[in-house]
Amino acid sequence: MTTTLRDKINQVADSTSRMVLATSVDGCSSCASVFFARDGDDFLFFTFNPTRKARQIAFNPRVQMTIWPAGEDGIRGLRVDGNCFRIRQAEEIKLAREKILAVTDAFQQYMDDEFLNANGVTGYYRVKPTQITHIDFYAEAQFETLDFPENDLPALAQAVSAAKNRLLLWLQAVRAPFFTATLVPVLLGATIARGDLSEAGMVDAWNWQLFWLVVVGAVAAHAGTNLANDYGDHVTGNDAANRVPSPFNGGSRMIQAGLLAPWKVLLATILCFAVTIAIGLTLNQQLAGSYFAATPLLYIGIAGCFLGASYTLGPYRLGYHGMGEAAIAIGFGPVIVLGTHYVLSTPVPGVWNWVPALLASIPVAVFVVLIVWINQFQDVPADRLVDKRNWVVRCAAMQDGTVRYERPLELYRLLGYFGFGFVVLLGVAGVFDAGLGTLYALLALMPLPLLLYANRLGASWLQDWNQDDADRQRLPYLLLKVNAITIGIHFSTGLLLVLAYTLRTPY
Repeated sequence: MTTTLRDKINQVADSTSRMVLATSVDGCSSCASVFFARDGDDFLFFTFNPTRKARQIAFNPRVQMTIWPAGEDGIRGLRVDGNCFRIRQAEEIKLAREKILAVTDAFQQYMDDEFLNANGVTGYYRVKPTQITHIDFYAEAQFETLDFPENDLPALAQAVSAAKNRLLLWLQAVRAPFFTATLVPVLLGATIARGDLSEAGMVDAWNWQLFWLVVVGAVAAHAGTNLANDYGDHVTGNDAANRVPSPFNGGSRMIQAGLLAPWKVLLATILCFAVTIAIGLTLNQQLAGSYFAATPLLYIGIAGCFLGASYTLGPYRLGYHGMGEAAIAIGFGPVIVLGTHYVLSTPVPGVWNWVPALLASIPVAVFVVLIVWINQFQDVPADRLVDKRNWVVRCAAMQDGTVRYERPLELYRLLGYFGFGFVVLLGVAGVFDAGLGTLYALLALMPLPLLLYANRLGASWLQDWNQDDADRQRLPYLLLKVNAITIGIHFSTGLLLVLAYTLRTPY
């Protein structure tokens, strides 16, 4: 009986349960040895979704695998090219699980782990081959190829997918969802400036072009800060040492996941700050007649870029010497609010009235620090390892090798209460002097129950953490709800302050 090429492929694939899987994104290649099972011509495997290979597959499904049977010494085997996708349908997951367990039970405890499954840590993947090459150096035809054109995507679909994935990759790299920390103070500064124009009878002088330039410049600075943070924490080994990264802590993980080369992250950092500087100088030229005119905008811009870049970069990394929290408070509070207010209120004759904008920026600054503060809880072990002496690390005691979070959590509560206390001061001050605040600021107390809820969750989490039998590998992830709520506190309070200053001066 003649042995067909498909028979030869099946003989090799059925004689072993391990393969070497190669993935690549943006010139960053990886390979891993994994167990596999077969489903027809497809290959199935199990892995953890945060792993380097899984994250690379998410951005580039093109993979290559090599399969060599035991004892063949690399003489006879398979090379498989194909498209790899995470399995998401419940029935397909069940099928993949059964087939993989029939091959190996090495990962069954993780497959059955409810916590890991509920948090999307575990994953099943399917490789649909586009080409399988049978390799036999003793045969007359050493390389025989079987094509699967039905598994290949059309060229246009591949181009669209690649473009979409490239965009998503950079959006993750700059951590775009956190741009709310920039947009809120920009909107607040702009709202106060528009109110000043209205009170001066110059509302027609409002300039949308200047507003959008400010938005782009501020967002570029925020993107540059995030990229600089990733590169800086990569250089020190901080992110590599972090064993509990999440969407809220541990950086974007672009470098660690092999999605971007470190030099590209650094180059993108420089380009983002270059955009901010170019826009800032252009605004300065439009407002004062000279790119380097000694205006408040020039000094605010210099301060903002310095704080953002030096948070984890440079000879004196602010975040590593206990000055990071102050840098973030100033940069994402007064710097953005005052800079926006100055640019958009310049047409008002007379001395720049910066006091209302500065006072309004303080709660925003406090709540953005609150975000960073709680996000640093999960980072403490890695931060301690590389001597990143932020204030959560400084305040957290160590007892028998375990981090004690009592003091950092208490300071989290106090910071939150201080932020809302200052909101009350803005409201009360507005009753006596509209130049200091507005009674409508009391609307921004509405998110206070969120802080109370976060405090309650934090206290419960701390109690679990301090148990002698606590699972301290999983507990950091149970704090993620507090991380998310804290972002909600900043965003909602900031928007309500924007509303308050809008109501203060009807247009």
